[in-house]
Amino acid sequence: MEKGDVTVILLILIVFVGFITLRFRHWLATPPKKRLSIYSGSEVPDDDDTVRLLEGAGFDVLSGKTKVPITMMLNDSEEFQTRLYIDYFAQKNEELFLVKVARERKPLEMTGSSIRDHLLSYSLLYPEAAGVLYVDMEMLKIKKITFHIEV
Repeated sequence: MEKGDVTVILLILIVFVGFITLRFRHWLATPPKKRLSIYSGSEVPDDDDTVRLLEGAGFDVLSGKTKVPITMMLNDSEEFQTRLYIDYFAQKNEELFLVKVARERKPLEMTGSSIRDHLLSYSLLYPEAAGVLYVDMEMLKIKKITFHIEV
């Protein structure tokens, strides 16, 4: 090796070590994002009318009822526990959807504010989802709801 070759190798080595050091410092400074598991719910029931309706509309039902536990703190002293339930996860054309089934005791009015109050939290919980499917079994209808938030 000649003197110029050693200089080039040293320069490449310095750039490589500098790059690795910067990436490592960035990795240390950035906390890892907690990803919620999509398939943590129960098995998909075969004899469910909702599953048959979704599959008849071309959706693949991936998971059954999923419970998402939530802990809240009030004034750093009082702790509250609650949960959100997602009825199903479904997929169509490589797009993931959260599924909420209409409940008689908790009807959803088809107004912007009612949809926001009832379903926006689910969309924010799983931002990789393409939207929320609201299934009304009385009318045998599936309504696809997507949210576009401008900040």
